[in-house]
Amino acid sequence: MKIVTAAQMQALDRRAIVEGRIPGSLLMERAGEGVVTALEERFGPPRGKSIAILCGKGNNGGDGLVVARLLRRRGAKVRVLLLAPVSDLTRDAAAMHRRLVRASGKSSLAPFKSDDQARTVLASSDIVIDALLGTGLSSEVSGNYRAAIDLMNRSGRPIVAVDIPSGIHADSGALLGAAVRASLTVTFGLPKLGLYLGSGIDHAGEVRIADIGIPSSYTDALDSRAVLVTEDAVRQIFPSRRLSAHKGTFGHAGIIAGSVGKTGAAALAAQAALRIGAGLVTVATPSSVNDVLEAKLLEVMTLPLPETKARTLASSSFDRILPFIQAKTAVAIGPGLSTHPETVELVQSLMKHLDRPSVLDADALNALASRASLLTECKIPPVLTPHPGEMARLEVGATAQTVNADRLGTASRFARERGLFLVLKGARTVIARPDGLVAICPTGNPGMATAGTGDVLTGMVVGLLAQGVPTWEAACAATYVHGAAGDLAAQQLGETGMLARDVIAHIPYALKTISR
Repeated sequence: MKIVTAAQMQALDRRAIVEGRIPGSLLMERAGEGVVTALEERFGPPRGKSIAILCGKGNNGGDGLVVARLLRRRGAKVRVLLLAPVSDLTRDAAAMHRRLVRASGKSSLAPFKSDDQARTVLASSDIVIDALLGTGLSSEVSGNYRAAIDLMNRSGRPIVAVDIPSGIHADSGALLGAAVRASLTVTFGLPKLGLYLGSGIDHAGEVRIADIGIPSSYTDALDSRAVLVTEDAVRQIFPSRRLSAHKGTFGHAGIIAGSVGKTGAAALAAQAALRIGAGLVTVATPSSVNDVLEAKLLEVMTLPLPETKARTLASSSFDRILPFIQAKTAVAIGPGLSTHPETVELVQSLMKHLDRPSVLDADALNALASRASLLTECKIPPVLTPHPGEMARLEVGATAQTVNADRLGTASRFARERGLFLVLKGARTVIARPDGLVAICPTGNPGMATAGTGDVLTGMVVGLLAQGVPTWEAACAATYVHGAAGDLAAQQLGETGMLARDVIAHIPYALKTISR
């Protein structure tokens, strides 16, 4: 699903109205219906609930007025606070105001007069709906609008944002002075970039997309270089599992990983590769830690290799690693390898021999920090899975802060310049491919900010590659399921105490949910 800027969405709306002859009031009506449907799915039937709706003067406020009318029809006790005089409402918003007054009288509407008045309305509400400011906002929020935002945030009530949380820039996710912190955001037509970037991530809460009837031919024609990874798309990616299948049907993943003190990274990647469906997995690791790794793994094979005195892979293991790679369907390199000089030399020397789908992560990326040009020697474009710090080490002059400040641009540029696939981990992971297209993953939660979850993702990507899934699809699907498994783990365990192994344990349940 394409992700759009505010200008692109406005152009789509105009085209639907002018060329498609869909009245703006009808689009507004459908938007309101989308909010009510999402609200019912999240919070249950509105009958008997007290719901406060704060409306601005623009079309966002008009959407809120539609929501007010529809909720009253469903038996909710609705109070609307208008942040602007009725005379200042846009044409469609004014029309929706008249329809609400005809349906329920003027008693349910009141102008925003003071903080005390708004505080009283909010305190008596079960749910608050933010329909103050839409996607056109570009300057800092001030005056009554800022006061209303602060009051909503302090109310302690769940907030449903209409299209985008008021105060968030629709394109960058930047905080424009103050912004609503929503529990649920219902966005219309197509998702907006700002919901998945910067402060937008923290303020949007759960994001749902409401279809307002814009013709698909219009959205198909839109030139967007960003897409959202969706459950429907991921469902189509997984290979079918025929009754006649055997373990060889689903490929053999090779993982070059581990060193003394870091066998856990290798074990997590291997287990994740199996959980995502790979038929066979073998880990190549330093000989002295091989027994430790075997004790951790029951279903995974291992290959002990020559090592350095520091118990990391030695450069002399090169001649044994080449046939190891050639015998595998796909390969992952990096988890727990260490940055020992010999091991770094080994990783660098392997790049021009990668003639099959591969994943480079962790210490493989650190080994390439000063030699990123070697990535172009890979015979098949690899998948890189850096966190922002590792990404910064790959880009000359970058820091983790500059990477996070422009996650989409960084990922797109690096993938295009190096001709590879990039999974830039973090809140709302970004996946980029060699033509510069980027995808944003909507799954995942802060409980996954713990040691080892990156190794799990590496294993999941190589596990899909081993099954013959094309590289772009494997990167997107693995990232989505990784986050979905983390979300299921968080629901069961809470975020604070989650471990990487909990994500692995929930991979089958995530797959089962997606395949329904």
